[in-house]
Amino acid sequence: MIEDLKPYPETRESGLAWLGAIPAHWEIARSKRLFRQRKEFARPDDEQLSATQAYGVIAQSTYEARSGYRVVKISMHLEKRRHVEADDFVISMRSFEGGLERAWSSGAIRSSYVVLKPTPEAEAGYFQYLFKSIPYITALRRTANYIRDGQDLNFSNFCGVDIPLIPPEEQAAIARFLAWATNRLDRAIRAKRKIIALLNEQKQAIIHRAVTRGLDPSVPLKDSGVPWRGEIPEHWDVMAVKHVLKRLVDCEHKTAPYVEQSDFRVVRTSAVRDGALRWNGTYCTTADAFVEWTQRATPRPGDVIFTREAPVGEACLVPEGAQVCLGQRTVLMQVRSQMYDSKFLIHMIYAGPPRLRIDLASQGSTVGHFNMDDIGWMKVLTPPLNEQRQIVDSISKETEGLRMTIERTAQEIDLLNEYRTRLIADVVTGKLDVREVVAGLPEEAESLVTAEHNEDIGELEPDQDEESELR
Repeated sequence: MIEDLKPYPETRESGLAWLGAIPAHWEIARSKRLFRQRKEFARPDDEQLSATQAYGVIAQSTYEARSGYRVVKISMHLEKRRHVEADDFVISMRSFEGGLERAWSSGAIRSSYVVLKPTPEAEAGYFQYLFKSIPYITALRRTANYIRDGQDLNFSNFCGVDIPLIPPEEQAAIARFLAWATNRLDRAIRAKRKIIALLNEQKQAIIHRAVTRGLDPSVPLKDSGVPWRGEIPEHWDVMAVKHVLKRLVDCEHKTAPYVEQSDFRVVRTSAVRDGALRWNGTYCTTADAFVEWTQRATPRPGDVIFTREAPVGEACLVPEGAQVCLGQRTVLMQVRSQMYDSKFLIHMIYAGPPRLRIDLASQGSTVGHFNMDDIGWMKVLTPPLNEQRQIVDSISKETEGLRMTIERTAQEIDLLNEYRTRLIADVVTGKLDVREVVAGLPEEAESLVTAEHNEDIGELEPDQDEESELR
């Protein structure tokens, strides 16, 4: 059915650069015509809500159950909270990258958030997708300076972007179609992620054996002295990770400013996954900010970036030619190259004694967190340097087939995500007409319009700027 979509028969120019041509019967309206700012204080019986990019605005108890993160209670003073109704929208601190968040239940939220109340002309399902589309987010970005990574967004910024005014029944049709289409794409993505998880388990077993027992099965063993680790090769040592590092450097405890383009990038925790740096999890910052954020140390090729929260225990190497600085909740490990191999350290973090410590820190309902002492005292196994390098080479050869399959599957996921993003943008901006297709959708599509937020369709992380709520 997606393949059957066609352009609208008649279009005209919208007069908005971000929107381009629109269907001839669509109008353009000021945002404040369709949304009013809700300034009502919280009610005594309001439940606390959490604003998240993964789920939208939902009850705190629901968020904790789904994500495993514990949310700190906000002040019970009603004048410090705002009332929110279901189908309102909240301008979150990270709206510059994820759009405005739809409220799925009523309750109370911190007064620092802006709450938008839709008028009868606005269908929440349609705007749920419009506000998260790339064209709209790009337009919203241009209304602010992003002094603190998007935290200065307010009602004036929102009102600075005019939006489509569409017949309510057409808004509902668009919402119904996108709920159905994105649900199909998300199921395909989840299936591929399960394949990657299974392949990673195989890969991890190979790495674990190599970095904890070495390559020679006949070598004499000794007790490691590390709880639950057991025996290790007799000639290996066990030491705290800080003893194999030249420096262990904490990040700046504030957020670097965002700019659309520059040569300098901030590595957030979302950019560090499975031993690799994901560029789509970084963002650009200014040259001045880069200088300020690298005063303690400038990440160099071969250095290790480690995440100490949200999530804890991910690590990656700084690649060649990169000009990066540390985002919040990351630390820099500069290895003593004469005694330890950086790639071996990455393998050790994921498959050696540090992993058990990391897993324990991540269990339960609280946010997994390491302080600098926790990191420095993590135990690592220390074979001779030449043996470390042999192990790294052996792992590379033995896992090459798995790595290629994982990368190919990840690329397929990227393509599906790109298609999903493009489809949403084309439909909400009037480039594709879904009205006829919606008439033939299965009945299940009706329930998906309001149920989609229940699905885990991505990497679930708290809004990382919500420091006072998510801790």
